[in-house]
Amino acid sequence: MAIPGNTQIGRFMLLSMAVAAIFNIRNVVNSNIAIGTAAVPCFLLATAVFFIPYVLIIAEFVSLNKDAKSGIYQWIRSSMGDKWAFVGAYCYWFVNLFYFTSVLPNILVYASYAWLGYEVQLTPMVTVLLSIMLFAFATWVSTKGAAWVGRVTSVGSSLVLLLAFGFVTLSLMDWIGGVQPATPVSVATMTPTFNWAFMGAMAWILFAAGGAESVGVFLNDVRGGARTFVRTIIFAGLLIGVLYSVSALVLNLYVPASKLSYTSGVFQVFGALGAHHQVSSLLLNRVVGAVMLLGSFGTLMVWTAAPVKALFSEIPKGIFGERAIALNRHDMPERAAWIQFAVVVPLLVIPALGSGNVNQLLNVVINMTAATALLPPLIIMAAYFHLRLRLDHLPRDFRMGSRRMGLLVSGALLAFSGVAFIAAIFPAGQNLLLTLGYNVGGVVLFLGWAFWKYRQFERSQLTSLALPPTRVPASAGARRSS
Repeated sequence: MAIPGNTQIGRFMLLSMAVAAIFNIRNVVNSNIAIGTAAVPCFLLATAVFFIPYVLIIAEFVSLNKDAKSGIYQWIRSSMGDKWAFVGAYCYWFVNLFYFTSVLPNILVYASYAWLGYEVQLTPMVTVLLSIMLFAFATWVSTKGAAWVGRVTSVGSSLVLLLAFGFVTLSLMDWIGGVQPATPVSVATMTPTFNWAFMGAMAWILFAAGGAESVGVFLNDVRGGARTFVRTIIFAGLLIGVLYSVSALVLNLYVPASKLSYTSGVFQVFGALGAHHQVSSLLLNRVVGAVMLLGSFGTLMVWTAAPVKALFSEIPKGIFGERAIALNRHDMPERAAWIQFAVVVPLLVIPALGSGNVNQLLNVVINMTAATALLPPLIIMAAYFHLRLRLDHLPRDFRMGSRRMGLLVSGALLAFSGVAFIAAIFPAGQNLLLTLGYNVGGVVLFLGWAFWKYRQFERSQLTSLALPPTRVPASAGARRSS
């Protein structure tokens, strides 16, 4: 994924891209609800033991495949072959399905605040029905080639970042000015309780610190090469970790963690800050709602189109049918986009059947989003472990230390992320039937289908190789040449 022409990016642009791609104030709210002020050290921990090593792994894969145009598929293929490359690319699309289930209800909440200044209380099923209609619209637009989406996303993400920085700055100034936090800040309150619920919440924090794939691909475009990239991205990781940690620290300045909700937590903390500074809560709610709506809607449009196109254009031809991968006049696999829509609908409906309210619904889908989002990194880490174990002789300009160090780091990452994945798949306190049917069943069904589909492809390839070449009659050749 190189930048066209001779244009190269400097350190500041790379730093800005990393922060914009990874930092999101909503992730702070969700993690704070889950584990309170223990989120403060956990964000720093996730940055140190997950984000920075993971980015360096991506950097090494990019260095190994510097002439390749594709991303995750080629990285995994260079270490573990076509089968696991397909599974990794498929997982990158598959985890996006659960992202839709968490972002669509939130967009409805943002729209309510932007339009009315307060949240309209909806039942889970009404929320799901409206989410389905919204996703149908997003799918339709994505098949028409929406060039303006990039501009909307850029403006929206910039405004969300500006909003978050403003919140953190004002809250810090108030705290320094003498405001006592609603939730006491002490070593005791910030010390995590290492239980199963905590490990499940760590998946949310690892999900918040994710996004390294979108940054690592620019290794070859950074002015100064690999050394500049590594230094900048380590600094970016530390900055993002500090931003997340400081945000989590000041989040409960005016609102206790126990009072926050998944649907309107962002508005609760901004509203309390605005009330302290005598800003109209209705006006502030509408401004925050409009900014969050713009950012989330632009992101929804991009992620509705991009993973579908990437999956169906990157993997070997023949795995999916010609009709499914056929591009329309806007260069989009239209049928594949609507297949994606059809798959997302039951993923929205099933958790709603087991939820009493929208907050319970969001708790289920955020858990599943965070858990499944760890699948592509887990496969990339396994590919890297195999690279350092069996293929360390392959030439590349950048390596994450010695072979032994690479194996130790990737092995530790695999173990830590694997436990967090399992804990998020089996969250504490969730209905067992819902967990087995939705969390476990969803992963088994989707991954099982991927392995079965690739096995079918392998058999078709073997069959085509076994068939004798078709002989063309001489008379037919004579007719064509006449």
